[in-house]
Amino acid sequence: MTNLIMIIMAAVLTNNFVLVQFLGICPFLGVSKKLDSAFGMSCAVIFVMLIATAATWPIQNFILDEKGLGYLQTIVFILVIAALVQLVEIVLKKYIPALHKSLGVFLPLITTNCAVLGVCVMNIDEGYSFLEAMLNSLGAGLGFMLAMVLFSGVRGRIENNNFLPSFKGVPSVLIAASIVALSFMGFSGVIDGIFGM
Repeated sequence: MTNLIMIIMAAVLTNNFVLVQFLGICPFLGVSKKLDSAFGMSCAVIFVMLIATAATWPIQNFILDEKGLGYLQTIVFILVIAALVQLVEIVLKKYIPALHKSLGVFLPLITTNCAVLGVCVMNIDEGYSFLEAMLNSLGAGLGFMLAMVLFSGVRGRIENNNFLPSFKGVPSVLIAASIVALSFMGFSGVIDGIFGM
């Protein structure tokens, strides 16, 4: 049980896909201007990470590894993720059109989010069981949401300040992102202290 809690905590805080592993930077910088957009994108990413892990883990362990086709992992995972995102988009458009309209272009963008592919590959590389892989994916999605929401708040504050002209726009956003990333470095000591690693 402690191991499962540690997997989730590490994925959210110490191994945060955005702020520590630098995966999923495009939506992190592009969709974080408004809190509602950041939250909507994060919810969609969590859902896709979970269904992608639920699909790719058995494919890797029961098909690719059994047939000696492990070298096709990246290609197969990309195709599976793209197909799942398209399926989710079709289902939402048909049955929940209001949610589909509110997410807009965010759903197709998840296909190109390298954090989704990264969590699926990491689950295999770490040798996680199916339950551990699902918990790691949930933690990675929650960590993505935490980073997006925090950065959205920071970004909202800094855009209303007076900067030198050379710091306006992208430079101020990148400086704010680095400060948010630095704040997550302190969590490694907390996790180590709690779990005695």
